[in-house]
Amino acid sequence: MCKSESRMGKKSIYCSRGGRFVSRAAGCLILCIVLGLVAAPVEVYASRSGSVTSESIKEKEQQLSQKKDEKEALKDGLSNLKEIKKNLESQKEDLKKYVQALDESLKVIEEKIAELKEQIGVKEEEILQAQAELEQAQERETSQKEAMAVRVRVVYENGTPSVLDLLLGARSIGDFLNKMDFVEKMVASDHKMWQDYKAAREYVQLCKDELELEKEILDETRENVEIEQKNLEELIEQKNSDIIRYETDISNKEKAIREYEEELKAQEQEIKQLEAAVAEEKKRLLAENSNPRTYDGGVFQFPLATYTRVSDDYGMRIHPTLGVEQFHNGIDFAAPGGTAIYAAYEGEVVSAAYSPTMGNYIFIDHGDGLYTIYMHASALYVKKGDVVAKGATIAAVGSTGRSTGNHLHFSVRLNGSYVSPWGYLGQ
Repeated sequence: MCKSESRMGKKSIYCSRGGRFVSRAAGCLILCIVLGLVAAPVEVYASRSGSVTSESIKEKEQQLSQKKDEKEALKDGLSNLKEIKKNLESQKEDLKKYVQALDESLKVIEEKIAELKEQIGVKEEEILQAQAELEQAQERETSQKEAMAVRVRVVYENGTPSVLDLLLGARSIGDFLNKMDFVEKMVASDHKMWQDYKAAREYVQLCKDELELEKEILDETRENVEIEQKNLEELIEQKNSDIIRYETDISNKEKAIREYEEELKAQEQEIKQLEAAVAEEKKRLLAENSNPRTYDGGVFQFPLATYTRVSDDYGMRIHPTLGVEQFHNGIDFAAPGGTAIYAAYEGEVVSAAYSPTMGNYIFIDHGDGLYTIYMHASALYVKKGDVVAKGATIAAVGSTGRSTGNHLHFSVRLNGSYVSPWGYLGQ
């Protein structure tokens, strides 16, 4: 049973337990316990993970502010599909320019998707870290509360002497001053304990806010990936339908056939120039008594992780939209966009570039005049000069260049001429 009294002009609480007086500071501490707002002493807090300081709180608040800015930036980073389509309209009369402009837009969106997916991985890691920090902060808060409860119980059981008690019990003025100094330090320690606890509680709340914000950013980033993926698919679908419409339009027919033949000639010229450059390099190596690359006759790795069907085989065919007979210099493997493309055999990358006809393509030298070509990729993972192993992932399936759907056009050249890839794939 406790009641309030005044002694020596100071407010105190009289407790019937032992007939002791408790100081006003101790009374406040007991009140805090009743309200459930107390925690462990500074020593316990420091032993766990260091004190929560005003600087650490400020730093956490700055982190929160940065996360809010990051969340806002997500809204502004999405592709403006309407604007892209508007800019492409003026290019439609020139199919070559249109395909190049549209492929550039596809490339930008592909890069955004890759960047967002990378951000998702980073964000998932940050969430794990934020969760761990929150748990640590909550553990510190609980430890402080428990230790402070012990301190209040000691005060309650033993009481805090008044100034008169200290004066009457002192053996000398020096003894009295020493005792007063001890009491003041105790009160200051209790006050510090309380201030540290309030800081710990504030830090816990900031950690909770940060974790919640991290989860919101992760969710929005995942949504943005879906939005950009839809943008990508819509542009590819539009491109495919526009190419078909252009090539099947009777008024454009002759022009479309002529343009296509010219592009194929340009493609052949580009490849011959690459082969000539390789031949010159091999002559140089032989002159220096170096060993140029040789093909050992091994069976090729199938160039795709998965595929649905052969949409167009090697050999003479009727072009699906132009309606003219032409030689198809490779095999078209229909596959979902993004499917991994593998190097069919070990070799050196002669070119990894873009062409209006081939789209993103890779040209690999396997030695002894044998080359493989991989066309229409959505992304290239190797560059000129890279040496790749058989089965290495070198690109991803796409529909760049003069293409009307996601697929890999896979060609094999031997001594300057196209040959059937089936003879090397072991099928």
